[in-house]
Amino acid sequence: MTDAGVATTFDPDCRQCPRLAGHLEAVRATHPDYHAAPVPAFGVRHPRLLIVGLAPGMHGANRTGRPFTGDYAGVLLYATLHRLGLANRPDAVDREDGLRLLGVRITNAVKCLPPENKPIGAEVANCNRYLAAELDALPGTAVILALGGVAHRAVLRALGLRQAEHGFAHAAEHRLADGRWLVDSYHCSRYNTQTGRLTAEAFEHVVRRAAERAGIALQP
Repeated sequence: MTDAGVATTFDPDCRQCPRLAGHLEAVRATHPDYHAAPVPAFGVRHPRLLIVGLAPGMHGANRTGRPFTGDYAGVLLYATLHRLGLANRPDAVDREDGLRLLGVRITNAVKCLPPENKPIGAEVANCNRYLAAELDALPGTAVILALGGVAHRAVLRALGLRQAEHGFAHAAEHRLADGRWLVDSYHCSRYNTQTGRLTAEAFEHVVRRAAERAGIALQP
């Protein structure tokens, strides 16, 4: 069973970042059919694997209102989850497409679309309380998969951990003080995949490792 978000970890009316709030107003003016608001997490309520991305994409989550849905990054993410038996279909089109995640939940370090897909430090910090609440609600054995350095650092900040002791690197696995695991991957963005920085095989390997750390039975 999936849900759109948990009340204590998400505020659909949040406007605490003036730059982001103004940007969303401009987007709504030019794209009145877009979601153009904070995007809630998606997936099971009590996941064994939490995937943390950067922020909604302009024509993806910002349009559809669901993380990684309708954009290029979501193509690789959801195809990989489906291949491993963690999603019931390989693509994400819109919120009415029937997609279900199995043991997985997906969220973002920043819930609102940033200009040029680049949030500034203050915006990541402002949104960190929501991520902290999401992490606090996780089962004690859950694994966190951070997609990209910004998501990695946001997770550490939310957990009160030192960045210097947990450096970001693709496929890095960090044993945290509370016993949980933080696993890192390059973000599955168009830039990373088209430049060859991240291949589908390398991404699947990291997702598989994170799911295995979480004790999730996967398809071979």
